Amino acid sequence: MFEQLKMMGQVAALLKDKQKLQDAATRIRTRLAALRVDGTAGQGAVRATASGLMRIVHLELAPGLVAGMAADDQTRQLASGLITEATNEALAKAQAQMLDIVNKEARDLGLPEFAGDLGKMLS
Repeated sequence: MFEQLKMMGQVAALLKDKQKLQDAATRIRTRLAALRVDGTAGQGAVRATASGLMRIVHLELAPGLVAGMAADDQTRQLASGLITEATNEALAKAQAQMLDIVNKEARDLGLPEFAGDLGKMLS
């Protein structure tokens, strides 16, 4: 209970210093916008790049995969699965790094760290 009261005091003090909060928010947005992480699937046949803003900013398909996609439905289904896998991996990595960035700012502000799925909390 003492920890909760202490935290409430820290939050109240922080709310009085809106500029400090705005500066932290700006730092977070800047770092997330610049962040790039890759997810791969099919031993590199598909590479998806996500930003820290949880957007896919680049998708790369190996030439052999693209050529095979024109051949038959089975290869197209395989490619679709690989794209999904690479995209989900990139987004999961971006989310993990987003949590690290936000937690660093929280620590710097004297706040407790976030736990769990920050992406769900922010969406």
